[in-house]
Amino acid sequence: MSRVEDFLTADEEQEIVQAIRAAEKNTSGEIRVHIEPHTRLETMERAKEVFHILKMDNTKEENGVLIYVAVNDQKFAICGDRGIDRVVPKDFWHSTRNAIQTQFEKGRFKQGLINGILEAGRELKVHFPWQHDDKNELSDEISKG
Repeated sequence: MSRVEDFLTADEEQEIVQAIRAAEKNTSGEIRVHIEPHTRLETMERAKEVFHILKMDNTKEENGVLIYVAVNDQKFAICGDRGIDRVVPKDFWHSTRNAIQTQFEKGRFKQGLINGILEAGRELKVHFPWQHDDKNELSDEISKG
């Protein structure tokens, strides 16, 4: 069994999916989590590649967010789409990154992802509040590579 399967239990994965659903109730933003064992690329470059592979750059408001984790490398990145980058300050993802990093350093991976997801949802709500006609454009399930 690879470290990706050991990273989160099935129950923990469902808790993360529930956090994504809770965060997306307040924003039109779309949040996804992708986990894989390793990347040969720089972490952010791989996150951008996965962002495209998952078709996260096809949302109506270009407001998708990917939390990418390379388990064996012990690295993660947060990648937001163009619509977000156009309206937020440069350090926009710092609070989300810190929410994840603090828990990851303690070995609390599920909690780190949940904290990051909820923080991203709070941040996105400011610039992309949920509208009555919003649709969930992307899967809430964790993807794995």
